[in-house]
Amino acid sequence: MTPPLLQALRLTKSFPGVRALKGVSLTLHPGEVLSVIGENGAGKSTLMKILAGVQTPDSGEIRLDGQPIELRSVHDAQKYGIALIHQELNLADNLEVAANIFLGREHLRWGLIDTQRLYREAETFLTAVGLEVHPATRVSELSLGQQQLVEIAKALSVQARVLIMDEPTSSLSSSEAATLFRVIRDLRSRGVSLVYISHRLGEVKELSDRVTVLRDGENAGDLERAEIHHAAMVRLMVGRDLSQFYAHEPHPPGAPVLQVRDLRTPANPRHPVSFEVRAGEIVGMAGLIGAGRTEVLEALFGVTPAVSGSIRLGGTDVRPESPEDAIAAGMALVPEDRKHQGVILEMAVRTNLSLASLRQDQQHGFLNRTREASLSEEMIRSLRIKTPSENQPVQFLSGGNQQKVVLGKWLALRPKVLLLDEPTRGIDVGAKHEIYRLMEELSRAGVAILFVSSELEEILGLSDRVLVLHEGRLTGELARADLSEEAVLHLATDTLPPDPVPASPAP
Repeated sequence: MTPPLLQALRLTKSFPGVRALKGVSLTLHPGEVLSVIGENGAGKSTLMKILAGVQTPDSGEIRLDGQPIELRSVHDAQKYGIALIHQELNLADNLEVAANIFLGREHLRWGLIDTQRLYREAETFLTAVGLEVHPATRVSELSLGQQQLVEIAKALSVQARVLIMDEPTSSLSSSEAATLFRVIRDLRSRGVSLVYISHRLGEVKELSDRVTVLRDGENAGDLERAEIHHAAMVRLMVGRDLSQFYAHEPHPPGAPVLQVRDLRTPANPRHPVSFEVRAGEIVGMAGLIGAGRTEVLEALFGVTPAVSGSIRLGGTDVRPESPEDAIAAGMALVPEDRKHQGVILEMAVRTNLSLASLRQDQQHGFLNRTREASLSEEMIRSLRIKTPSENQPVQFLSGGNQQKVVLGKWLALRPKVLLLDEPTRGIDVGAKHEIYRLMEELSRAGVAILFVSSELEEILGLSDRVLVLHEGRLTGELARADLSEEAVLHLATDTLPPDPVPASPAP
C-alpha cells in the first residue's frame, strides 16, 4: 500500500449540547475512493468540514504527505489541494455558470474579467461532468440536478488532489449519477483521491476501494474492498442487524379517503391525473426527476392550486387554494426540502412541533404553553426524537431527527391524509427504518398515505400500490403483487417491456 496522502488523527469537535467527534481518525491513499458512512449525527459532515477548512477541530492533527498541516480556512484547504462539494448547494444563482465555477478566482485582462477565457476554461470542466449547458447560462435557469453538477465542476477547477463529496447524488437523476460515477473513476485513474459520503449503500459498494464507518462521533470500523457489502455496512453503522428493513405487512384497506379526478397541475396542465387512496393504505408515487410528482402533492395541498379537476376528501368536495384550506380539510404535507420548507432551523424543537397547531394551542388569544409542552413531550417520546432537550434549536439535530420534527408537527393535527415528498431523502439507514416504522403505524391507525420517492427499493418495499408518472402523465398503476423494478421503470420511461423470448422448439 502506498503511503497515506491525507490523515486525520484523533480529531475531536463539540457544539452546544453535542459532542460531534470523539477522537476520530481517517486515512486516505493516493488514487483511492474512500467512503465515509454512518447514521445522521455520526459526525460525517463535521469531519469533512474540518478536512475542508470550514471548521477547526478542538483537538487532533491533520497530515498531508506525512507532514502536519493547519486548515484554518477554505482557502488553506484549497492551497493544499483539498476541495469540498457541499451537500447543500452553495451557488450564486443570479450569476452565470462560468462565474460560479471561478468565483473569487476570476481571470483578469487589463484589470477586467476575461470573460471569453472564463467561458473556455469553464467549458472544459462542464464537459468533464457531462453537463451540456453554455457557460453563460444563469444558474437560476438550471434544474437542481444540473446545479449539483456545476458544484462538482467548480471543485474540479481547483485542481484538487483530494476531492470530498458530501451526498453528491442526492439531487441527481439516474443518468446524471451515472455520469458522476464515470467522472469519479476517471479522477481516480489520474491519481486524485476522493472521500465519498452517501446514505445510498449501493453507490458505496459500487464505487469504494475502502469504507470507514462512524457511529456516535467515533470510529466504528473499516471495510476493505472485498468486505464491502450491505449487511456488513449496516451492522457497523447501527450496531445491529436490520434484517427486516422494510417490515411492511399489507392489510385490508378501508373506504376511499382521497379521491382525485382529472387533476391538472400548473406545471402539466395538458395531463389530467386521476387516482384514489384508501384509509390505511400506503400508495407510492414513482417517476424520474421532472415527472411531476412533487407538483401533484403541491396541488393537492394548495401550495400551487390545481388548474382544474376535483378532489374529494372523506366524501366531501374540497378545492384547496392554500395550505390552510388543505389543513382544514384534514391533509398534511411533509415537503422534500425540510430545511427551507419543513422546519425553522433557528427555533427550538418544542416551537417547531407546535407550529402547525398554533390555533389549537391558543387560549384567549395567547399561546397555551402547558398544551405546547405536553404536545412536544408526546411527539419527542412517540417519534423517538433524539435531542438533549425540547429547547434545543433544530439546526443542531441530525437530518433524521429534523425529519421526525417535521412529521411530528403534522401528526399533532391527526390528519386523515398524509402526503410525504421524499420522506427519507438525506437521512441514514437507521433513521429511514424509524420513518418506515412510523408510516406502518400510521397506516394501521387508518391514515391514508401518499408518498413520493426516487428510491425504487423504498417504493417496492413500502407500497400497497404504486402510481407511476412520466412527464406529468400518469402512465400506470401497479398492485403490490405486480411490483418489480422493471415494471416501474418501464412505466417511468413510458416504454413497453420487451417481448418474451419464444421458447425453443422441442427436439
